[in-house]
Amino acid sequence: MTSSRKPDLLLINPGNRSQVYQTLGRSLAAIEPPVWIGIMAGFARNKGFSIEILDANAEGLGPDETARRVSEINPLLAAVIVYGHQPSASTQNMPAASAACSAIKQRTPEMKILLAGGHVAALPERTLRDENADFVCDGECLYTLTDLIEALKSDRPGDLGKVRGLWYRNNGVIDSNPPAPLVKNLDEGIPAMAWDLLPMNRYRAHNWHCFGHLKREPYAALYTTLGCPYRCSFCCIHAPFKSGEKLSGNREDVNTYRYWSPQWVITQIDLLVSRYGVRNIKIADEMFVLNEKHVEGICDLIIGRGYDLNLWAYARVDTLRKGLCEKMKRAGMNWLAFGIEAGSSRVRDDVQKGFVQEDIFKAMREVNATGIHVIGNYIFGLPEDDLRSMQETLDLATELNCEFANFYCTMAYPGSDLYRQALKEGWPLPKTWGGYSQHSEDMLPLPTKYLSSAEVVRFRDRAFQTYFKNPEYLEMIRRKFGPETETHIREMASHTLTRKFA
Repeated sequence: MTSSRKPDLLLINPGNRSQVYQTLGRSLAAIEPPVWIGIMAGFARNKGFSIEILDANAEGLGPDETARRVSEINPLLAAVIVYGHQPSASTQNMPAASAACSAIKQRTPEMKILLAGGHVAALPERTLRDENADFVCDGECLYTLTDLIEALKSDRPGDLGKVRGLWYRNNGVIDSNPPAPLVKNLDEGIPAMAWDLLPMNRYRAHNWHCFGHLKREPYAALYTTLGCPYRCSFCCIHAPFKSGEKLSGNREDVNTYRYWSPQWVITQIDLLVSRYGVRNIKIADEMFVLNEKHVEGICDLIIGRGYDLNLWAYARVDTLRKGLCEKMKRAGMNWLAFGIEAGSSRVRDDVQKGFVQEDIFKAMREVNATGIHVIGNYIFGLPEDDLRSMQETLDLATELNCEFANFYCTMAYPGSDLYRQALKEGWPLPKTWGGYSQHSEDMLPLPTKYLSSAEVVRFRDRAFQTYFKNPEYLEMIRRKFGPETETHIREMASHTLTRKFA
């Protein structure tokens, strides 16, 4: 979507699904709307700036075509935003972001480029040093964006020094400014997502989200909160918020957790349903099922509308309350994803995942009793893992027999405590940012105290096949969702990933 007027800001979502997901990217992987870009566009537009969005990932654009489109639009500022399906996906999108920046600069050398996102906020100086961009943002970037547009419009010497949260080159030397604050009142600061600037007809839900009918479009995702109060050592969600939290006087060990009001959320859902015909919606919050009043407020408004939605969200096994699952199901919550992570309490405790085995079974019983389906998320190769404990994790997954499961390897994502520990201890890390993708050919997870990276990869890929080819699992899928979904699962499990380090 372009106009004759030169926009102040073009927000770019780079992407290369084939590099990140191999053959899974063609039809199985979801195509997510770039929620953070929608938030940034809504914030900047609320400040009076003209905004456009180029979702190169959704449109299947390579670097050269992306650069051509950027040149045609000719914005005052081109912002390449590096986020993904979840916080850990930011780093794996860096190769696409890097290629887009280089192609833009080659085609339009005078174009001003800003890089922002979770990975960038974790490593701002390195990003500016390594990438073909003029500016880098070290926080959540909302105020940085609008400050930078004002500075570029004024074109006065020294104005870049006033842009909060900005890293840039000053006479060839890397310089940085004091951090920008976090947006405190989300309803006022971001009164709406910029859905109208996104190619809403191109987004595709996760395959499991639509088991039973497999109609994956149209699809949308939105946040109802920002942040997470927990401190799992393998998680990098806090990277974009830390500089703003420090400015507010927060202790390093305290994480903010901000809310949009239920009324704001229902306004977004009203628009998605009425204008775009969306029924499949992901609640993208890192931890949605946490504040009962917030969750119930949203569910009550959805129930009052009488919408027939197909929702999913993240929860923890120790945050469910009696009766809450029933209300979520009435609102259309058909799936909840739980970070179970490991079958060994020794392994879980080592990464600050503070719940016991009985909590897991109790939560699964309560969720299943309401008709809500479960995605179990498991991690192989946590620091205390050995072959026996990883087998315990697979055994737990098989016993729980959730309607879907994600099997990950432990990765030291930039911005996480594990990344900082890996640098300190000299642990091997991927040589390219693409190597941080769980499904890429050159994925290299952390070794454990007892196992090599290759042993972890081999176990993970074998566990995937074991789980999804298990006759008891396939029988459950056929019973709950029908033979078409069972056939889909069999086809999914037929894909094998090529690995360099296995």
